[in-house]
Amino acid sequence: MLIDTTAPLAHAVTEAIRTGNTAALSDLLTAHPGLATARVGNMHTTRTLLHIATDWPGHLPDGPRTVAALVAAGADVNARFTGAHRETPLHWAASCDDVPVLDALLDLGADIEADGGVIGDGTPLADAVAFGQWNCARRLLERGARTTLWQAAALGEADRVAARFASDTDRPSAEDVTAALWCACHGGQQGIADYLLRRGGDVNWIGHDRLTALDAAHREGHHTLVTWLREQGAKSAEESV
Repeated sequence: MLIDTTAPLAHAVTEAIRTGNTAALSDLLTAHPGLATARVGNMHTTRTLLHIATDWPGHLPDGPRTVAALVAAGADVNARFTGAHRETPLHWAASCDDVPVLDALLDLGADIEADGGVIGDGTPLADAVAFGQWNCARRLLERGARTTLWQAAALGEADRVAARFASDTDRPSAEDVTAALWCACHGGQQGIADYLLRRGGDVNWIGHDRLTALDAAHREGHHTLVTWLREQGAKSAEESV
């Protein structure tokens, strides 16, 4: 079932979800068979009701109960957004730092390693780390998410970072090390940044959002790290031009 975003039913179910009115939501699900698996949108972009429940900025009233009601009615916890990317509701919850809803989705069978994210077609953890949604990022780790080098660096996971350099078959490239150094600064992880700098990371690489590692640390308010980076010869993107 495809429901146009302007249709009265779309407005009604969206309002019930966004206000946490699970009684009204249950009535709508009962009155309209197939609503739980419906998509709201148009011929180019569609989202499921679970995507509406996890849409930015998240943290909706009674979010976990809403998610549970939708899944109990037949919603696919791993359904994909259709449009410019293929994110699942778990990606969206992670991007909003909405830990209770993230937990509810995982408890109901969401795939913690689902690909399709806006960040490199990656997992929910990739979204959480890239967008600085640290509570969800760390909860995903607690719940068993795998990490890439850049994700481990941003989260200060020293053992995971070191394991990559100890690998005989999967040692990081120079580009990987530099990207991880940038992400360590994004995450405020001075110890990891130092470790990666000593392994050849380019502290003045202009990376994501056209920022250097120094810019990334400054943007996130990591002032002690900014001072340390300056001592290592780090420059801003403007200074590097």
